[in-house]
Amino acid sequence: MSKAYKPSRVTLPLQSSCKSVLSFLVDTFPHVSESEWMSRMAEGKVYWENRVKVPVDADYQAGRVLYYHREVEQEPTIPFAEMIIEHNEHFLIAYKPHFLPVMPGGVFVNECLQQRLIDKTGNPNLQAVHRLDRDTAGLVMFSTNPHTRSDYHQLFAQQNIKKHYQAIAKTQAGESLSGKSWHIKNYLARSEPQFIFQNLDTSPDDTSPHDKDAQYAESLIHCEDDNLQLGLFTLSPITGRTHQLRLHMMSLGFPILNDRFYPSLQPKQADNFSQPLQLLAHKLSFIDPVSKEPRAFTSPVQLEI
Repeated sequence: MSKAYKPSRVTLPLQSSCKSVLSFLVDTFPHVSESEWMSRMAEGKVYWENRVKVPVDADYQAGRVLYYHREVEQEPTIPFAEMIIEHNEHFLIAYKPHFLPVMPGGVFVNECLQQRLIDKTGNPNLQAVHRLDRDTAGLVMFSTNPHTRSDYHQLFAQQNIKKHYQAIAKTQAGESLSGKSWHIKNYLARSEPQFIFQNLDTSPDDTSPHDKDAQYAESLIHCEDDNLQLGLFTLSPITGRTHQLRLHMMSLGFPILNDRFYPSLQPKQADNFSQPLQLLAHKLSFIDPVSKEPRAFTSPVQLEI
């Protein structure tokens, strides 16, 4: 059994039909059985602030914050190492290997980049300020100081940070793409199942796509080199939508090599560590919001064809 080091927290909604904390937990987390929640509560693994234990028969208390520790029966181990590129009093830049999640989620409780870095630096306040897909490798920024954390969050929220990725994709046999560039503007919407997305066939200037939940997405794509079978591309996202670069490459007819989601969703199976997604967060550059100095970082790992 693997138990999260850090507790998760949830605020009990002001409006709820639940009469007890137990019934709320069962309704909110249906993948965990009622007997399992009862066992965790009896062992003191569910608590209010100040570590006050929540008894199994506790009444529902709207607005209170509940803490619990995520548990999984068997947590996978990712056999690749992270690297710290920069570490100072305000932020940390790390290289994330393929397959390792940035944050806990699903079957990953402690096996994630953030927890590895907390263990390595001894800083429990370290927190990611943006995300990469688990399948994607490359540079990730973390805040190391709660007092300046919002400044680094705003770099991403206000698009004041430049991100450049590398990708390898299959190209049309015999067609040279080296030196060609594309400027992609479209909308992305959820597909089926809900964790994948689709390109919408709308005009780049259409501000009212048919799907009201669709999100505008924009990327610059350039082919750096090709060998008439594979191409090495530089991808520069203007916006930061989920799976944006994968979808934009697919829209050009060049899906990224070893993509398990696009152009078609592959059956769920164990990670194949010999076939990582060929997508890498290669460079980050920005004006440091605290020092006001320009900063630029490059991944120690690069993709090659």
